[in-house]
Formats: sequence, C-alpha cells, structure tokens
Amino acid sequence: MTRVIFVRHGQTSWNQEGKYQGHSDISLNERGIKQGNLVAKRLAKEKISAIYSSDLLRAQQTAEAIAKYHELPVITKPEFREINFGIWEGLTYQEIMADWSEILTAMYSKPGEIGPPQGESFQVVKQRVTHALQECVKKHQEQTIVLVSHGGTMRVLLCAALGIGLDKMWSMRQDSSAINIIDYIDNRAVVALVNDTWHVKDI
Repeated sequence: MTRVIFVRHGQTSWNQEGKYQGHSDISLNERGIKQGNLVAKRLAKEKISAIYSSDLLRAQQTAEAIAKYHELPVITKPEFREINFGIWEGLTYQEIMADWSEILTAMYSKPGEIGPPQGESFQVVKQRVTHALQECVKKHQEQTIVLVSHGGTMRVLLCAALGIGLDKMWSMRQDSSAINIIDYIDNRAVVALVNDTWHVKDI
C-alpha cells in the first residue's frame, strides 16, 4: 500500500479576490503562509518518505513548510499544476460570466469536455496528473508521501479514486491547506479523508 497525503496550497491574494489562477504563478499571502505553517505542524509527526509538489510557487511554498519538519527536499512536477485557465486567468467569476457565460456554464456542467479559451479541459488535467501520480505511487510502495497541489487538480484525483465522472468534481470542497488522504492498494484506491482543515480552525 502507498498512502498519499494530498495538501491543497495555502491562500493567495488571488484566492482572496476570487480570481482564477490556473498556471499564473502567484505566491501565498500572509494568511496562506500561516495556513502552510499550520498544516506543516499537523503533519510533523507523520512518517513521510517523499514530498512532491506542483512547480507553481503557491504549492512549493506550502510544500517547503512541510518539508522543514522532515528534512526532505521538495520534488516539483509541472504535471501536478492546476488547470490552465487560458485567457481567464486573473479574472473573477463575474468578469468571466460577463463575456463568456455560455462557455463557463458549459465548463461547470461538463468539465471533462469543455475548457476555457486558450486553456485546457479537466480531462486533459486528469490525464497528466493521474499518470504522474501513478509513477509516484509505484516508486513509493509501502510508504507514505505528501503531494501539494491545487483545488481543481485535487478534485480530479478524488473523482479518479472514487471512479466517478468529472461532472461530480464540483460537489467536493477543497479549501485552502485542506488535507485529503488516499490509500493505493494494488489497483484499488481507498479514500480515507477529504477536505480536512481542522488545523486552521483558529485563524
């Protein structure tokens, strides 16, 4: 069995402002840094063999906070990035709805089929992240690893683990610094924890 502890990155200013981030490389804000330190403290006593992260700064910063407790390097992989939101990056939901309401509505109802202009669909995200995750799981048999990634990416991986369609991905919350745990046993995935944020309940 390989246990993967998935962590969503801490908050950024764009999260706070409701802007679509995607591949835009935005750093954690003050609250996000606190969240990263608190999730790191929570995982401090876990026996972790490796720490993987998206190569985007907000994920790397969160991963680095976790890594300090384990004296491990952070291994970055671009495959674990958030969805590429194309020309929507830096815009809010309201701004996107004003000009692309049909595409945005369709993307939320059929996220595996339709993506943003000059971006990618969540089916493309699923292909890249599941392949990269399979490599990590294969490499770390009988170990526990951490993967710091993004809200959309994590929803996609949870859908894959549960064997459900991407049309259900928006039915799952993924809050800043949330912990999710999935155990990979042979060819089976067992979801043990979803969107746990008790470590940041006091901020």
